[in-house]
Amino acid sequence: MIGFTKLLCGTATVSEVIQKQHQKNIPPHLLQFSDINRPLVVWNATNRCNLRCRHCYINAEDQSYENEITTEEAKVFIQDLADSQVPVLLFSGGEPLMRKDLFELILLASTKGLRPVLSTNGTLITPSIAEQLKDSGIMYVGVSIDGKPETHDYFRNKKGSFYAALQGIRESQKVGLKTGIRMTLTKSNFHDLPYIFDLVEKENIPRFCIYHLVYAGRAVDSAMEDLSHEEMQTVVEYICQRVYDFAKRGIQTEVLTTDNHADGIYLYQKVLKAQPERSQEILKLLTLHGGCSAGTKFSNVGPTGDVHPCQFWQDVSIGNIRDTPFSVVWNRPHPLMDKLRNKAQHVKGKCGDCDYKTLCAGCRIRAKSIQGDIWDEDPACYLSKEMIAKKDTVK
Repeated sequence: MIGFTKLLCGTATVSEVIQKQHQKNIPPHLLQFSDINRPLVVWNATNRCNLRCRHCYINAEDQSYENEITTEEAKVFIQDLADSQVPVLLFSGGEPLMRKDLFELILLASTKGLRPVLSTNGTLITPSIAEQLKDSGIMYVGVSIDGKPETHDYFRNKKGSFYAALQGIRESQKVGLKTGIRMTLTKSNFHDLPYIFDLVEKENIPRFCIYHLVYAGRAVDSAMEDLSHEEMQTVVEYICQRVYDFAKRGIQTEVLTTDNHADGIYLYQKVLKAQPERSQEILKLLTLHGGCSAGTKFSNVGPTGDVHPCQFWQDVSIGNIRDTPFSVVWNRPHPLMDKLRNKAQHVKGKCGDCDYKTLCAGCRIRAKSIQGDIWDEDPACYLSKEMIAKKDTVK
């Protein structure tokens, strides 16, 4: 994740990160800058979903799936994560609210000292569900909104899903749950970004996370739906403008992007020109962040227990929690994982030539999808040759 608000507005500092990062419970707002290799774990608790979204990375739909992790297996898994001091357990799906034991498992995670958070389409959050989420100890609810009502309903393949999701957000906020909006950018919806920023302001949403498109799952053949490099730069510049505007008017919304670490380099160079006295602070924060977190600070466990470097690597399993604890799978030697933890040594093409590769390293899934080689350049890098060849950074 690239924290636009933190980097542009100076709400995170190197000294604060260094002071806090070795605590057992790192403050959530500093997790993206921690250098500790205890990953945030995304668990796809079920493959079942009440929607059939066009860009779903695990092809979820509303049907029963066999062999998913049982309640007892999930309890063992959660205990292992707690023993390993994993900072966050994100319950995802499919739609995690379709899992009958979800509140029991969230409560267990909470009582064991994990930070349980929820990734949901929001349509199933009624007043009762919101209360149960609060009582079980959920610390954050992230709801996907893809654009204006008609745009969102198109992406979700269901009429009325926008207003159902918005109502879910409101119900969560009514009971005091921190609730954020997520949006995945494509050619079909990036023009709706101003609408979503306005919605975030109107609904007093404290966190807005903007996702770049990753070509996986139903989106595996969607490269043509991704933004052009020129459109990406325009969008990133617009996000910067809205972040500065929010800060100027005292709107307390944290804005982030994810799945394209070129954004961090873009922000660094923007600040280098406008506020050179702050540039080294940002460079150090990006260095602590370390670029793509797949295989390092981020992991994914699928519905049947397979462990993946991140949620977009569903075709690659490095082990299964049913026969080996997650902590063992994550820490034992593995050819792919060893390389992912040293990405800058293996990337090629434009990524290999980039002076900022230790701060980014691109998306390996997009490289594989388009180039056929996970170590080739990220086709979604919108930085020019001049922008990746700066002499003011270390290789």
